[in-house]
Amino acid sequence: MNICVAGTGYVGLVTGAVFADLGNDVICVDKDDEKIAALSAGRMPIYEPGLEEMVARNAADRRLAFTTDLGAAVPRSEIVFIAVGTPSKRDGETDLGAVEAVAKGIGQAMERYTVIVNKSTVPVGTGEFVRDVITRHQSKRVPFDVVSNPEFLREGSAIEDTLRPDRIVIGAPNQLVAMTLLELYAPLERPMIITDVPSAEMIKYASNAFLASKISFINAIANVCDLAGADVTQVMKGVGLDARIGPAFLQAGLGFGGSCFPKDAESLVHTAARLGYDFRLLRAVVEVNRERPLHFVENIAKVLAPLDDKVVGVLGLAFKPNTDDMREARSVEVIAQLLGAGATVRAYDPVAIDNARAVLPTAVQYAASAYEAAHGADAVALVTEWNEFKFLNLERLRSVMRRPLVFDGRNVWEPERMRRLGFEYHSIGRKPVLPA
Repeated sequence: MNICVAGTGYVGLVTGAVFADLGNDVICVDKDDEKIAALSAGRMPIYEPGLEEMVARNAADRRLAFTTDLGAAVPRSEIVFIAVGTPSKRDGETDLGAVEAVAKGIGQAMERYTVIVNKSTVPVGTGEFVRDVITRHQSKRVPFDVVSNPEFLREGSAIEDTLRPDRIVIGAPNQLVAMTLLELYAPLERPMIITDVPSAEMIKYASNAFLASKISFINAIANVCDLAGADVTQVMKGVGLDARIGPAFLQAGLGFGGSCFPKDAESLVHTAARLGYDFRLLRAVVEVNRERPLHFVENIAKVLAPLDDKVVGVLGLAFKPNTDDMREARSVEVIAQLLGAGATVRAYDPVAIDNARAVLPTAVQYAASAYEAAHGADAVALVTEWNEFKFLNLERLRSVMRRPLVFDGRNVWEPERMRRLGFEYHSIGRKPVLPA
């Protein structure tokens, strides 16, 4: 099939590359001239394992191309995916400005029947909004259909999630247009569910809100474990073995970040309020998550007080491993609070330092390795659970620190091992390892 993907962020670029890899002719469109020039030259705007190789392979085979000209890409395409950003406004409402701009461009450029697919995460009712925008801006009256096809990819494993999703959701106005998407996705041989458009839009938000709720729930349980002297990792194992619950997203830590969970939870709260429902449960989920960095820094301050002139090595800056994405990263708030309390922060991340420089205070010092970040430090705070940190030489780490004090925000290391190695060790929802 001939496919156009409007937007070359995580969702758009991965979607376009995967569809090209499946044998389709794909043209990815973005209004950013520099980004398109870089992609055409083989330079990726994001870090995602395997993506650069996939883009290069399909570009070389002429199945994947990049342009800023939406007006030229739409007429040659049978299916147009809208995969642009949908950030939150101050009140939590989703900003559909980019979606509206693309829909307007599609209407002006369409010359034949086209299937328009909302891939962006959008509030329920956006399908009708897109249909209205396209209709009002059509330069030529041709039929079209609007479909909802939400993505469920995770940054760091986006290609795997696109090729082997748990399910493919197709929200379509009728069976005929649904068959077009079924044909496109057929090579993946994955479970597919066909719904109406509003239900598909809700499936995405409900999924992310539920996963966010699991994270905030186990973090609240971790707070109780701290007070009760229980071990949240053992609690999580016992709870997760219940087949009705499962272990996924039950890891206690610093809470969720990134471009999806915070934004989508706020958006669903706002959408529910607009429809007349006070989503108190989800508001509590958001509030628990908002408290996590502050709770972490308060523990650091309690042990290290006063923080003035103390050096803290921060390990991990991206919001999660295997990405360079700093959106809603826990490190931003943790570092801001440490600096505000007078500490010196020396930070390291395997891939996100360049992006971090743009959002973190200029006072932050950057290191070339975890050991350099820890050199002469009064404490090390682990914020992002990169595999590189799980396999550090902890004896070496201890030897370069001024004080062998570790605050583990992701429960990466085992308390007993840290005790044997001579660390003072504080983690999430587990008894601290204190000096003899």
